[in-house]
Amino acid sequence: MAADVREQIAALSATLTSIETVLDLPKLRKELEALEQDAADPELWNDQERAQRVTSTMSHLRTDIQRVEALRSRIDDVQAAVELEDPALIEEATVELPQLAQDIASLEVRTLLAGEYDVREALVTINSGTGGTDAADWAEMLMRMYLRWAERHGHATEVFDTSYAEEAGIKSATFVVHAPYAYGTLAGEHGVHRLVRISPFDNQARRQTSFAGVDITPVVEATDHVEIPEDEIRVDVYRSSGPGGQGVNTTDSAVRITHLPTGIVVTCQNERSQIQNRARAMEVLQAKLLEVRRQQAADEMGRLKGSRNTVGFGSDDIIRHYVLHPYQMVKDARTEVEVGNTAAVLDGDIDAFIEAEIRWRRQHSE
Repeated sequence: MAADVREQIAALSATLTSIETVLDLPKLRKELEALEQDAADPELWNDQERAQRVTSTMSHLRTDIQRVEALRSRIDDVQAAVELEDPALIEEATVELPQLAQDIASLEVRTLLAGEYDVREALVTINSGTGGTDAADWAEMLMRMYLRWAERHGHATEVFDTSYAEEAGIKSATFVVHAPYAYGTLAGEHGVHRLVRISPFDNQARRQTSFAGVDITPVVEATDHVEIPEDEIRVDVYRSSGPGGQGVNTTDSAVRITHLPTGIVVTCQNERSQIQNRARAMEVLQAKLLEVRRQQAADEMGRLKGSRNTVGFGSDDIIRHYVLHPYQMVKDARTEVEVGNTAAVLDGDIDAFIEAEIRWRRQHSE
């Protein structure tokens, strides 16, 4: 038994060593040290936006380093326990190994995020699809699922726009997940999500199938140079809808921007002023256009390579099925990962799906 445990520990240690090499811990520590020096400069807070970027990046770098160091410490502890050849300690190590293996596998997924925009924050847009009120309710359930996922991981979120449906739920919503690698992590969630359940809005309690679309794009940065000429957009202002208070829906502050060449429409109504909403809406539009440009480049590369099976996340294919009746099951259409605890999934426990999607995308991009 001790020999088997030693082999498992050696394998896990080797995997963690390769992860440490890919992540380049010495480089991460140098970056953190440089940021800490920036943070110590009293002048930093004269530029609030830059200060927030510095402190946020510091926090995430520190978390990454501590995560790797904690895993290495756990491996050293179980290895030391086995070396003492105490049956009780070996039993404890045996119990610890499965969770340790799972945590290392989760960290290993991070090393697969090497795409051009994977390191970016994520802009998430959810739209209700076919299914009437049930679909609007389903869209709101999905929004809560992703916001709870972000909360579980300590990621800050910022809601730009929520368009409420008449009876229940939402027509659409747009929010940002403020975390490094949020885009690369969530990119596999892009697509159509299908829900089957007994409709809470049907007085005959019939089964209803509803659809909602999830759109994931990377947040733009200053280096992206997404120029949008004024003559290519139409800007409309209107009164905010939905839950009010604090003057939000008492003035014509909501902004809708239509990009005429592509037909892309974005809205923002969650800020206090029309100027703030317009600035936020332009950020969302820039992110959408950046993704269009990226997809066009990917399509052209596929054409040049003669590929007929380019992996694309802009299709209307259903990527995941959520079944609440007549049985409980959530199943991913691409990876075939299946979970029976639907309540946990809808409460944000979606890492199993996310990690499988990342591995699937990496495998199909090689």
